[in-house]
Amino acid sequence: MPADRLLNTVLQRYQHVHGPVETDQIIGTTAHLLSRLSNPLNLGVLTSQLLTAPAIWHRQDGPRLSLRIVGIYRTAASRVRDNDTDDAKHKEPGHEGGLRCDEWARAVIKGADDRSRRWQHLLVLTGVLVGMEGDGRRSLSWSLRSALEQAIVTATNPALEHTAQDGLLASASLVTALNFAFPLLSDGNRSRINCSALLPIAVWAFTGDQGFCDGQFLKAIGNDTTENASHLLSYPANSPAYRMLQELEKQPLMANIGPLSKLAGFAVQHARDSAAVLQAQDALLVFTGRVLSAWQRIALSGVDPDFEGTRMDLETLQTTWPHLWQVLRKLMFGSVAVLQAIVSRSLLDPNMLANGMAPGIAAKSLHVLRNLFFISSRNGNNAFQVYTFSYLTSLDVLSRDPATCQVFLRETRAADVIPFPASFLQRTLDLFHLNVAEHLPLALSASSCQNLIIEPAVAYLSHNGSLSPSGVELFESAHSAILSVLSCPQHSPLTIDITPFYIVKLFESFPHHISPRQFRVAFKTVMEIVSPPFPIAAMRPELSETLLEMLRCNIPTASTALLGQNNSSSSQQEDVPLSEQSALVMALVDSLPFLPLVLVEDWLGITAQMMKEIADPSLRGPVMKRFLDVLVNGEMDVERSTIGVAWWGTKGGREAVLLGSTREPTMMSGAIGGANEKSSRL
Repeated sequence: MPADRLLNTVLQRYQHVHGPVETDQIIGTTAHLLSRLSNPLNLGVLTSQLLTAPAIWHRQDGPRLSLRIVGIYRTAASRVRDNDTDDAKHKEPGHEGGLRCDEWARAVIKGADDRSRRWQHLLVLTGVLVGMEGDGRRSLSWSLRSALEQAIVTATNPALEHTAQDGLLASASLVTALNFAFPLLSDGNRSRINCSALLPIAVWAFTGDQGFCDGQFLKAIGNDTTENASHLLSYPANSPAYRMLQELEKQPLMANIGPLSKLAGFAVQHARDSAAVLQAQDALLVFTGRVLSAWQRIALSGVDPDFEGTRMDLETLQTTWPHLWQVLRKLMFGSVAVLQAIVSRSLLDPNMLANGMAPGIAAKSLHVLRNLFFISSRNGNNAFQVYTFSYLTSLDVLSRDPATCQVFLRETRAADVIPFPASFLQRTLDLFHLNVAEHLPLALSASSCQNLIIEPAVAYLSHNGSLSPSGVELFESAHSAILSVLSCPQHSPLTIDITPFYIVKLFESFPHHISPRQFRVAFKTVMEIVSPPFPIAAMRPELSETLLEMLRCNIPTASTALLGQNNSSSSQQEDVPLSEQSALVMALVDSLPFLPLVLVEDWLGITAQMMKEIADPSLRGPVMKRFLDVLVNGEMDVERSTIGVAWWGTKGGREAVLLGSTREPTMMSGAIGGANEKSSRL
């Protein structure tokens, strides 16, 4: 059929509502006509009629329809561009080709007239821009490209101001079009967009019905998850919840969630109204809170990742469970991308820094990350720069305000502190609490540290059973949280009370729950805390030697078997082979640079004797190397180094270490022994 007759037919069919099949045919014919018509007036009429056609707009299926309109003009523009290129290559004398790219684009743009709305214009303009200039193509003249970009901005801003009147279809269409157009706009044109009005729409598109549906898909999954006769959880692939999850991923905005989160992040950074940014953070907090709440209610949330194979049936393990986590990761990455923009702006915006607002904003950001921690804590999902920046920056800001720190830790602490709760999700949330608490003791009072850090941490240190790798991580976090409190000089009275108990727990934990490396770091840290110049050394001068004697007493009875590389307690492989016994001696060596001066010489000799008791040369060698390193590599200060040199050269140290024997200092015949010689310190 000739193009003119086909045009008349399509225009007539625009005026009536048809079934889905006929509507699809009309849309397909429209795309064909847009690339075939050679009369600019006809192109303008077709576009103008399309944007008001009842046959097209009666469907009201949100972003899908908007995506189809963008797709129509994108496809047509690509065909016109290709035809223009072919005509230029094969043009013969007397041959008349179709419209040139600039002519076609101008004709189509004229069709976006006052009969239709600005958000509809945006769909047409975006399709033309993407079809002509997308993927690095340069089909339009510079002047027309610039005018087209300006037209997109001109259509966007009025449309943003009237979204309340135009309805949800307009809002979804705006975000859909900008998702495609945004990467092609110049920085100048991007900056002209009303980001204060765009931001709430972009966040709604991400969190609402066109995006992640406020986590409602998790409720459906919870309803369709059952436990079979073998006590395995089953989330079948033929369940309505799984079909819902598949349909969710097919939504246009969900398929472009990465560009959408970038668009929202840009809006955060360039919104002129700081209140819009704060509202976006509140919306993100509410959204992630709903996601966490929905996750808590489903049986799958209790599955420890280390035991997935024993808690789920095969279909769930291989099909539906990985698909669910794919969606959850997208949710977390998108949320954190928007949060990172909010955190960045909060550091520079005077309105967000005024009246002490910064700590509250940081606390909200950490609550968002806590709500998402059940996702980010698995499989290294938090190991990316955007997450790290958001987390550490929020911690830094929060730690400057003691009152907000106390409120945050009180809100995130478990209501009932019990040793190793049965709920895996609760353990995950406790891990986040302890990870944050580790950074805040300097801002807290001793009583707050006791109630909000020590008590939750001790609950996990008191666990005596076996631990999975995830449980080991929690156990280690509890150790780190306690050490962070002990390291604060202003909490010296609390440290004095806690240290003996903590050291006992440290010995009980090794080597089953913590690795040799972690044991050495913990013991060395405590020794540094109770030694000069820390105030505890003056308050309890005997404490440092008491701890050393506790370590010494454990060495003879310690196991001499090589610690396995697959030990469940070890989160990091050791650099050298160690047994339990040699690891304890290594911890003694690590403590030497922190001893009070009066103890250094005696404990150098005791350490040499302990090394001698390590029978296996392959285990004794690394300890001896470490001992020599401590003596010569500068870890000791000048005074301790002087004592070490004298002990090594004139008091039998070299023989004790290298030859495994001790000798009396060389003296004249008949000389009197040292007046200050002591037979024992206990």
